[in-house]
Amino acid sequence: MFSVNSVLKDFLDHPAAIRTGEELPLAALEKFLLRNFPDSAGPLTAEQFPSGHSNLTYLIRLGNREMILRRPPFGSKVKTAHDMGREYRVLSKLHSAYPPAPRVLLFCDDDSILGSPFYLTQPIRGIILRKDPPEGLNFSPDIARRLSESFVDNLARLHGLDYAAVGLGDLGKPQGYLERQVRGWIDRYHGSRTNALPEVERIAPWLIERMPTMQAATLVHNDYKYDNMILDQEDVTKIIGVLDWEMSTIGDPLSDLGTSLAYWVDAKDSDELQQVRWSPSNYPGSLTRAQLLERYAQATGRDVSSMIFYLAFARFKVAVILQQIYYRFQMGLTQDQRFASLPRKIETLLRASLQAAETGKI
Repeated sequence: MFSVNSVLKDFLDHPAAIRTGEELPLAALEKFLLRNFPDSAGPLTAEQFPSGHSNLTYLIRLGNREMILRRPPFGSKVKTAHDMGREYRVLSKLHSAYPPAPRVLLFCDDDSILGSPFYLTQPIRGIILRKDPPEGLNFSPDIARRLSESFVDNLARLHGLDYAAVGLGDLGKPQGYLERQVRGWIDRYHGSRTNALPEVERIAPWLIERMPTMQAATLVHNDYKYDNMILDQEDVTKIIGVLDWEMSTIGDPLSDLGTSLAYWVDAKDSDELQQVRWSPSNYPGSLTRAQLLERYAQATGRDVSSMIFYLAFARFKVAVILQQIYYRFQMGLTQDQRFASLPRKIETLLRASLQAAETGKI
C-alpha cells in the first residue's frame, strides 16, 4: 500500500534527458565544481528541465550533492535578457526577505567552463503546474480557488517588499520605466521579426499614445505565472518557490500584474485564446482575471483603473518574447521543435492585445 508521500512524489517536477545541442561539457564542469565544493566527490551527471522557453535549467548531481544550474540559451540574440550575474545578484539579496526566491550557491563568469556565465542554486522540491494538472492530482474547485488566491496574494506580497532595505535599490531606474518598456519591446519585435504582422502596426502606436503615469515603483518579477511557481507537494495551494528572475527589476507593479493577467486564460475566453493557455487557470473554481485584479487592488490599495493598458501591453510583450524565441529557431540557433508552432500563438496574443485595447475588457 502506498503512503501519501510516495503517491504525491509522482507529481514532483522531474528533469529529463538533455536536448540535442544543449549538452553541458561535463568534464570541465566537474573540475570547476570540485574546486568549489571540495567536500563532494564525483561522478558528475546532468539532466535538463525540459519545459522552459528561455534560460536553460539543469539538475546536476556531484556525488550526493544536487544543484540547479542556470545558463543562457544557445544562440540568443538579446544578451541583456540573459544576464546571469544580474539574476544571481538579485537572488543573493532577495532570498532572506522573500524565501520563495531560490537560495543561490555559486556564480561563474568564466566562459571557458560552459561557454557562457552560469549560476547554481539549491533545489526546491515541489510541484509545477503547466497547462493541465498532472493526472490524479486533486485539483478540485476549492483547491483551484485557493491556489489562485495564493497566486495573487503572493504577488502583492512581492510588491510590498522594501527593495532598498533588501539591498536592491540600484537594480533598476524607476523614472521613465514604462516608456522604456513600451518602446523597448516594440524595438525588440522589429529586431526579431520574421514576417510582417499587421497587428503590430495597430497596437504599437496605441500603446505609445496611452501610457499612464506610473505609481510608486516596486520590485517586479516580470514573468509571474503558474509554471514559474513551485507548490508544496502536500498542499498545492501553498507557494514555496518562485523561479525565473531574469527579467526582474524595479518598476511598475501594474505591469507585473498585467503580465500575470496576460498569461491567465478564463474559462469563458474564446476558443482561440484557449489555445495559448499555459496553466489550469480556466479550471472550475479559479478566479477570473477580473477577480484577480479586484483581490490585488484590495490587498495593495493601488489604483487599477488603467489596467486595460497594462493587459494590452503585457499580451504584446508576451507575443514579442515568443517572437524572439521563434527567431532563434528559424535561424537554426536552437533545434527545439516545440518552437515550430509559435507563429500561431504570437498572432493570437497580438489579436488579444488589440481586443483588450479596443473593447476595454479585462
